[in-house]
Amino acid sequence: MSESWLLVVLTLDATVRVAAPLILAAMAGLFSERSGVIDIGLEGKMLAGAFAAAATAAVTGSAWLGLLVAILVSGCLALLHGLACITYRGNQVVSGVAINVMVAGLTVVLGIAWFDQGGQTPALGYGARFAPIELPFAGLLHDVPVLGHLYRELLSGHNVLVYVALAAVPMTWWVVFRTRFGLRLRAVGETPAAGATPRVSVQAGRAPAGLITGARGGVGGAEI
Repeated sequence: MSESWLLVVLTLDATVRVAAPLILAAMAGLFSERSGVIDIGLEGKMLAGAFAAAATAAVTGSAWLGLLVAILVSGCLALLHGLACITYRGNQVVSGVAINVMVAGLTVVLGIAWFDQGGQTPALGYGARFAPIELPFAGLLHDVPVLGHLYRELLSGHNVLVYVALAAVPMTWWVVFRTRFGLRLRAVGETPAAGATPRVSVQAGRAPAGLITGARGGVGGAEI
């Protein structure tokens, strides 16, 4: 394999890995936007999820427990945003910016108070991070020109959250455009007056979308 081809494959490999949190964030924000709620606070949810996951994994040594706590923390922020914007009909942009500012300061304060490392969490050891997954036959196909290198270097060797991010794209399309939940979600987001029928409440339609946004934002933060 030539050096130029190796550089291309490794660049694509790094792109997929770095893009995973952004994909998860984009798919998270899609649910909120489709429901008619602007989620400016998505960055804050991801930051809170990243800090919660790192802090939990550093203390417990479990990456899965860190992921769970990240989802819970980000979900709580989604509930706060929903309470301000959906229940009390507050300004969605102001609420989102407030969450971003609050989390940006709170994570630093908690990091200093808990770990005394200048606002950072301790380095995570083995078991506290998601290990790379080697796909079947990746080793056997290593010597196959072009396709073998793409399979081994580009598709194989990522952690589970990267594959979750890749699967989230078609899954989100199917939920939004091929399910009853997705139809109601688009109805309350695009035409709230038409979506507000006796059987479909605008608030009830937007609340689950906010929770999904928070949960996926937490997963995206954990991947960071």
